[in-house]
Amino acid sequence: MDDNVHKGDRIAKVMARAGLCSRRDAERWIEAGRVSVNGKAIVSPALNVLPSDKIIVDGKPVNKEGMREPRLFRYHKPAGLVTTHKDEQGRQTVFESLPPHLPRLISVGRLDLNTEGLLLLTNDGELSRFMELPSTGWIRRYKVRAYGHISQERLTDLAKGVTIEGVKYAGIEATLEKQQGDNAWMTIALKEGKNREIRRVCEYLGLRVNRLIRLSYGPFQLGNLPEGTVEEIKLKVMKEQLKGFFQ
Repeated sequence: MDDNVHKGDRIAKVMARAGLCSRRDAERWIEAGRVSVNGKAIVSPALNVLPSDKIIVDGKPVNKEGMREPRLFRYHKPAGLVTTHKDEQGRQTVFESLPPHLPRLISVGRLDLNTEGLLLLTNDGELSRFMELPSTGWIRRYKVRAYGHISQERLTDLAKGVTIEGVKYAGIEATLEKQQGDNAWMTIALKEGKNREIRRVCEYLGLRVNRLIRLSYGPFQLGNLPEGTVEEIKLKVMKEQLKGFFQ
């Protein structure tokens, strides 16, 4: 029998697979004393647990049913929602806007308040972590409207990468679709997706983004999904596109 059956899995991984949070957040919760195993509080994530172990988080047992099969959803995020479960400023969140029948979900990456378009959601923190890894090499593609004038030549230069205020951004593929009055419409594709990357790069070029729509994340497309709508991706499609995760 495989030794892993006896050793179990790291508790942070189990919490993530149950859809509670990311593995990193699970480690923070454990260190904050929010987790107990078999009636004893733990303060270190350096612990393996077995399926028979009873895990309590914030006074509630971990629902291991959620670990049976990872699920993935496409969501057309409207502008004006924050991608977090709770917002200190009281703004409406993505998760408050979802239909009540869905399981507890977490996002694959984030979209900022005023960014629209494709946001992937999953019940599995390990799947979210896997999809966010730079090693996947997945391209995120956006449609961008920005105030100002720009040439294709300057956009093409972005492929070499750029450093802004000490932050290095990898090569970006940018195409000028049309100049409509004082607004430039572009498609921008990037792999890293650093915080507010497109907005900062556009500011560097003298442009001010006034609409930002994510069209795709790796092989998953926004397509014709209506704004505010969530749609589950079939398990067969997931397994085809996420072979490294399901191996």
